[in-house]
Formats: sequence, C-alpha cells, structure tokens
Amino acid sequence: MKSTITVEVSLNEEKVPEKILWTATDSTADMMQKAKATMLSFWDGEDKSALRIDLWTNEMMVDEMADFYYQTLMGMADTFDRATHLHPLVDEMKAYAKDFYAKFRATQLKENK
Repeated sequence: MKSTITVEVSLNEEKVPEKILWTATDSTADMMQKAKATMLSFWDGEDKSALRIDLWTNEMMVDEMADFYYQTLMGMADTFDRATHLHPLVDEMKAYAKDFYAKFRATQLKENK
C-alpha cells in the first residue's frame, strides 16, 4: 500500500510563497486544499538531523501564525507521547505551548491598546 502527498507552492517574483495547495491520495477531498502555511519535517537517521521546510504566504496573519505554532506544538507533544509514553516530558511540552500562547496573547493586548 502506498499514499502520496502532493504540495504545490506558487511563488511571486521575490520567491515568496503566494499560494500553497496540497492533496493526499488518502484524503476524502476531491480537489487540492488551500493552506496559508506548512511545516514539513523529515528525520535523516543517517545524519541524525531534522530536515525542515517551513513556508507561509503573505495572507498568514500574525495571530494565525501563533495559533498554528500553538497547535503544532501541542500536536508534537501528543505524537511524542504516543511514541515514548514519557508523560512528564509531554506535560512539560504542553505547558510550554500554553505559556507561549498566553505570552503571545498578552503581547497582542499590549500592542492593541
């Protein structure tokens, strides 16, 4: 069995992403889905290093980026939990994500005064 994930990125003249579209063979969606940002990571076991692609469009608002990071951090904690069952470390990761998000919100409130 095989699944394919396709990501298409349209760039402007400065090579900044203007549009991000994606689809997956296992998806129930019948057409490509639009995204404002993506984070893709691969683990190179030989080099023991993470290879990352982080992209976002100009449409991505700062508050959306904070939400995206918060949800990604929480998701990473859940994945780490399923893989390791190291609950105290998972709790720390989630506490950090919540603290990050609270500090972001406090910063937003100060800036909007």
